[in-house]
Amino acid sequence: MPCSSLYRAFVLTSTVVTLACFINANSPAAEKDIKSIEFFERKIRPVLVARCYECHSSDADLVQGGLRVDDPQAMLRGGDSGTAISPGQPAASLLLAALRYDGMEMPPDEPLPENVIRDFEQWIEWGAVMPEASATDDPHAEAADEPEIDWERARQFWAFQPPALHQPSEIAGHEGAGSSWAANKLDRFVFARLSQHGLSPNPPASKRTWLRRVSFDLTGLPPTIEEVEAFQADNSPQAKLRVVDRFLASPQHGERWARIWLDVARYAEDQAHIVGNNDSLTYPNAYLYRDWVIHALAGDMPYDDFVRDQVAADLLHPGAPERHVALGFLGLGPKYYRRNDPEVMADEWEDRIDTVSRGLLGLTVACARCHDHKYDPVPTADYYALAGVFASTEMFNRPLDESVETNGPQAKKPQDAVHIVREGKPQDLKVMIRGDAKRLGETVPRGFLTVLTPSQTEPAAADGFAGGFSNGSGRAALADAVVHSSNPLTARVIVNRVWHQLMGAPIVATPSNFGSLGGRPSHPLLLDDLAVRFMNAGWSLKWLQREIVLSATYGQSSEIDPVQSETDPDNQWRWRMPRRRLSLEAYRDAILSASGGLDTQIGGRSIDPQQTSTGRRTVYSEVSRLDLSPMLARFDFPDPNAHSPGRHETTTPLQKLFLLNSPFLIHHASMLAERIRTARPTDPQRITLAWQLVYGRTPSDEERELAERYVADGSRERWNGLAQTLLISNEMFMLD
Repeated sequence: MPCSSLYRAFVLTSTVVTLACFINANSPAAEKDIKSIEFFERKIRPVLVARCYECHSSDADLVQGGLRVDDPQAMLRGGDSGTAISPGQPAASLLLAALRYDGMEMPPDEPLPENVIRDFEQWIEWGAVMPEASATDDPHAEAADEPEIDWERARQFWAFQPPALHQPSEIAGHEGAGSSWAANKLDRFVFARLSQHGLSPNPPASKRTWLRRVSFDLTGLPPTIEEVEAFQADNSPQAKLRVVDRFLASPQHGERWARIWLDVARYAEDQAHIVGNNDSLTYPNAYLYRDWVIHALAGDMPYDDFVRDQVAADLLHPGAPERHVALGFLGLGPKYYRRNDPEVMADEWEDRIDTVSRGLLGLTVACARCHDHKYDPVPTADYYALAGVFASTEMFNRPLDESVETNGPQAKKPQDAVHIVREGKPQDLKVMIRGDAKRLGETVPRGFLTVLTPSQTEPAAADGFAGGFSNGSGRAALADAVVHSSNPLTARVIVNRVWHQLMGAPIVATPSNFGSLGGRPSHPLLLDDLAVRFMNAGWSLKWLQREIVLSATYGQSSEIDPVQSETDPDNQWRWRMPRRRLSLEAYRDAILSASGGLDTQIGGRSIDPQQTSTGRRTVYSEVSRLDLSPMLARFDFPDPNAHSPGRHETTTPLQKLFLLNSPFLIHHASMLAERIRTARPTDPQRITLAWQLVYGRTPSDEERELAERYVADGSRERWNGLAQTLLISNEMFMLD
């Protein structure tokens, strides 16, 4: 049974089997499955333990209503009233009705907060994945009862081993073949793995296909007609290098790659919960952080500095306030009402830990808030060591300029501020037993993750990084620890993310989980070699992108060979380039480019992407946690309430209906039609121009004949119809 359907099989089979498949998963569905488990551990299990186990677990004196919620199969069987949950169907789940006090009332003392009920709804909608209960779920156990971690053994796991340079000859069965095909070192790793499995690489893609591919990948825009013609005419060995260097130097490069980072950073401009007209928790000037990201990436800021600034720019560069806007990485996260309430603040700290750990380190540290991590060597003490760093950090509305009305050092209105963070009162936190802010255990010094701390004998809180964790909040030390040369994860994680964007599938199938439940690397030696060479190249993201897009692996065609497809249907060994669907951002921007309506201004305030009056690129769209733009939501834009490891692709009838009826698309189809009608004197010439603007190629004889017949009456309506048909075609939003 494929892993992609295992969450459905959960209701029929052993959880142990399910988890075994998760652990070995390297499929496109792996990240979704693991995300469900992480969500359960972070959001659902702590509530069940704190509010339900007393009456509905194996430890209860009398299991009320015959319902147990501490065991997956028992919960699925339900109790006296019937099945408690229907995976994938929140509306049919009695548990959710009871939580809403609809016919039944659980818990009976008082209803759960609305946001917690929504978490249960989301969990059930995702399939109600629930790992097998273990001894660590005992609601009466204290944190000290957790078993000791064997750190020496824990560090033997592949992700915690330092990456090293490798040679393709280390791969069994590799005999030096492929040197004539390989364009650089990474190709030799790929060829060695292909040879192991009796596969061979595809022929190169056509020049036109490669140019369109690399143009979208590096700038997020299609190549111009002039760029296509120039590249077709350039037969020199340096032709591809010249194209790549030009795209990397383009201002549009920063815009394209910023959106990938903004997904990681869960960028948004408001909150999921706003009461009435209360705008105190909004971020009207969040765009300044977005602009900082764009300019940093366009300027090829070394990735280690890029990370350091986003965690501790105010501490590392106190005399350069223009760099402090980078702190939006932390400052633009979710904020909640009832500020300073221990439970509220604990939720905010969890968000920061989750964003930093999954986004930068590829570890699900937030799962250790309530108990030692069930799958990775992250004890609860490590979680609270990190939480102390964020508890010692304050949200800060820094005034935009000296004319702003202030309340002390902060701007009174969010409209007059850039929302960042600053130093707060340094404090170490007590462990919240089972995540309960009212049940406190021992105090944990601020620090880093023990498994990633260089010394195997010192505790995680050891002051071994810049300034030490006892110096102020500890953010400077945290920034240093994340990008320290001894950290085995950070370079691997970002290399995997960049490879994913350019190659269509990551080397590690779970980009934000390199832990034991995550996928194993398909090309481990290649990943390590690239990670080390990336660091040796000054942590240059442009070096990494250049290395990948100039490879023969990237340059392959996407044609499907039936024999090789039988051997490797998922293209795990990279014998071809996959066909990819453009992101919404690239698709909308390509429409603007074709219609002539693209505004190339860099930076600035946010836009409504559905408005026909704006030609700004889609990266500048307003991102609301409360009310996400329907255009963004319909085309797989990630939930801005949390870090996103990658986009999930869906295909729905509503997407096509939207394209057929969207005022934005209809408007730009008419602009495209007018552009081609006025630019050329004859219909055949106009049709050729239309295909060049939309697809970067000339039409086939059959396409030309059909188009000429369709517009034969010369009406504006027919030309508009032809333009819209081209813009919503599969070829328009697919990348070969």
